Amino acid sequence: MTIDKSWTQIRKRSNSAVFWQGLQSFLQMAKPHVNDRGFIRCPCNRCINNAQHQLKVLETHIHRFGFMSDYNEWIYHGENVNAASSSNVSQPNSGVHDRDEMFEVLKDIISNDAEVDQLGSQSSNVQYDDLFTALNSELYPGVSSFSSLNFLVKLMHLKVMNKWTNKSFDELLKLLKLAFPKMDLVESHYEAKKLMTKMGLGYQSIHVCKNDCALFWNENSMSETCPVCSESRWKMQAGRRTGKNVPHEVLRYFPLAPRLKRLFATSKTAKLMRWHQAGKSTDDNVMRHPVDGRAWKDFDRKHPEFADDVRNVRLGLAADGFNPFNNMSISYSMWPVVLTTYNLPPWLCMKPEYLMLSLLILGPQSPGKDIDVFLRPLIEELKELWENGIDTRDAGNDIKVFKMRAALLWTVNDFPARSSLSG
Repeated sequence: MTIDKSWTQIRKRSNSAVFWQGLQSFLQMAKPHVNDRGFIRCPCNRCINNAQHQLKVLETHIHRFGFMSDYNEWIYHGENVNAASSSNVSQPNSGVHDRDEMFEVLKDIISNDAEVDQLGSQSSNVQYDDLFTALNSELYPGVSSFSSLNFLVKLMHLKVMNKWTNKSFDELLKLLKLAFPKMDLVESHYEAKKLMTKMGLGYQSIHVCKNDCALFWNENSMSETCPVCSESRWKMQAGRRTGKNVPHEVLRYFPLAPRLKRLFATSKTAKLMRWHQAGKSTDDNVMRHPVDGRAWKDFDRKHPEFADDVRNVRLGLAADGFNPFNNMSISYSMWPVVLTTYNLPPWLCMKPEYLMLSLLILGPQSPGKDIDVFLRPLIEELKELWENGIDTRDAGNDIKVFKMRAALLWTVNDFPARSSLSG
């Protein structure tokens, strides 16, 4: 018997009788397959079969968020897989998800963040609702090849690659809105940044003391003056604050754990994170990767409990300063702190796409030996990853969740930077 699945591709669901009838048929088919508590996997675009709910919740979720496009064989909801594979099921290919790679991106993000308890219910993912709304929105009426989210991500990528200013980006958005009034697009760069942050592409802004004594972070986050030198947190004019609170200096911190978890969110990169176990050189006189070196082997001998799980992450840290203005007459030093993952094979671990910017220390002067103040958020996170680890979903293993730990093995720098990092 052929199951009509064409209703799952309908995007304007609110007033569609065909979608509603298809949804009711699907729920009737799934009803005999609920567990003893009345729960069953939810195939909506938000839960993507990672969470289990009662049928009434499934009905609400699928109607609100849509049916996941790559769930073609309903094996969790009563479909006979053999019958489904032998039948010629009509699957329209005009839906936005068939062409929109952002669906797979969000699927990886949600799957990685999903926390399923013993009843199978999922923690709230309300923070992703705006992303799914943009994913399910046509960029322009009648255009199904681009979702609003996909277009915005590509536009932001162009901005970064071509070094557009925020003002020029805002002007471009205004022009697009003026030329195409029905286009579903954000109004400003600020709104675009807020949406991108929900995809894990954000950072923390941490205020720094004028004299680089301390960070206004954690226990000092609410302080108005530096706990070391008592200098004001804010810039002053004639002994008084300016109209708006402006900090003397701001540190950009990019949290490490979410990005390490993302490496295990897809089966391809999860497999690559195990390369160092099978990729060792069989010739003792050949070193093509740090795994072949004495330092790695010595670390394994000293910490066998860490080495037992091949998925635990080995990191290297690089830091150096540069003048971002390409003008030596301007005295300014910007210090990026970058991490690389040595679990990956040698042809990938130094590729730009696998290097992780962790800290961005802004000038105008080099932090010098005060760099330890700026490194504090990273060090605190590394200590947590070393001592306690973090629950991580492994897409490349049947045991989906494991306790991922991380260790910083090396620093890579020139001699002036080494002097700063060594204190």
